[in-house]
Amino acid sequence: MRYRRANIGGATYFFTVNLADRKNTLLVEKIDLLREAMRKIRQSHPFGIIACVVLPDHLHAIWRLPLGDADFPLRWALIKAAFSRSIPKTELIRQSRKLKRERGIWQRRYWEHLIRDDDDLEKHVVYIYFNPVKHGYVTKAVDWPYSSIHREIRQGNIDKNWGTSSVSVDHYGE
Repeated sequence: MRYRRANIGGATYFFTVNLADRKNTLLVEKIDLLREAMRKIRQSHPFGIIACVVLPDHLHAIWRLPLGDADFPLRWALIKAAFSRSIPKTELIRQSRKLKRERGIWQRRYWEHLIRDDDDLEKHVVYIYFNPVKHGYVTKAVDWPYSSIHREIRQGNIDKNWGTSSVSVDHYGE
């Protein structure tokens, strides 16, 4: 059975991608390898990263795909594979995954949402930047090191004091 996904070239999408073991902290422990996997795949299969946050066991991202290109499933498959190949095989691999020659690092599926308009985009960006506060890792969004919020602050688009624990946001994709 093929999962139905929005398939619009050049569109903007929000994603939540999880590790198979939600108690694992691999994404922040190996952040450089994850960044390298994303950089490598962006070179061969371009996309823009509007916002991104990496937490210990999952990440959220908003991507804008090139005009005429809607193949985000390929990009995620390649990123997951590149990251997985870069780390030692220490995880538990279930028989069903062994039969498909898969590692046990990532959940097979992920959440995606087609961004519909500017209001939808703003809500999802806020959600991404506030996520480390929501999970209790920090009290201010700027204190989380694995977030594209730092790029936005450097560019003057967001105040460095934005995102304290008093901000209320909707819960997308978790």
